[in-house]
Amino acid sequence: MKAPVIFAACAGVAVLVFAARPAVVDAQGASSELVTQCASCHALTKPANPTVDHLWTRKGPDLWYAGDKFNRDWLASWLQNPTTIRPGGVFWFKHAKAGEPRDTIDAAAVEKHPKVDAATAGRLADALLQLKSGLAPDGVYKPEAANMTMGKLAFSKLRGCVACHQDARGQGGLSGPELYDAGQRLRPDYVIAYTKNPQQFDPHIWMPTATLSEPDLQRLTGYITSLGKENK
Repeated sequence: MKAPVIFAACAGVAVLVFAARPAVVDAQGASSELVTQCASCHALTKPANPTVDHLWTRKGPDLWYAGDKFNRDWLASWLQNPTTIRPGGVFWFKHAKAGEPRDTIDAAAVEKHPKVDAATAGRLADALLQLKSGLAPDGVYKPEAANMTMGKLAFSKLRGCVACHQDARGQGGLSGPELYDAGQRLRPDYVIAYTKNPQQFDPHIWMPTATLSEPDLQRLTGYITSLGKENK
């Protein structure tokens, strides 16, 4: 098979802002329902010694920092009617297939997420939001610093985020999660923390850690977290 062309990614910096961190909460305090429903596919506790094998074999993304990552309204709604967030699956290379003029993703091979009823979705969302990593302090994102024009330019051209992520349906790469509803799904402080240092959340992940100035990081986060809000 030809080498897939769906590489490269959105950038970040390795050094975190020194700020007070929230208390860490993991699956030891999670509801039994959350463990029953989610633990077979997702890590609810931070892996003690994360390896490349964990990254390559996990069935779903880790959720031990779900409370830092997700907005509750989106999460409760999505659990009732899941849509595909990662067009290439959790590990895109497993679903890459040869094609002309380039390799692509076998979308039919990407597993679908099970749905739950509204009451269950609400309980699971509340339980997931209790899972905190301490890695995404509140208040780091400054909306007044956002510049949507420059943020979009960084995403699409200057930082190459579009090589792996879609900021509009069908426009962009397939190896990373889509971001065209990121404004509904993701907390801005998480976007900043993950972009700065994806390895602290996902050791060995293929998303690169590259240098962004603080103003550029704010602009990029502002653009990403605006996506999808225009449809609300």
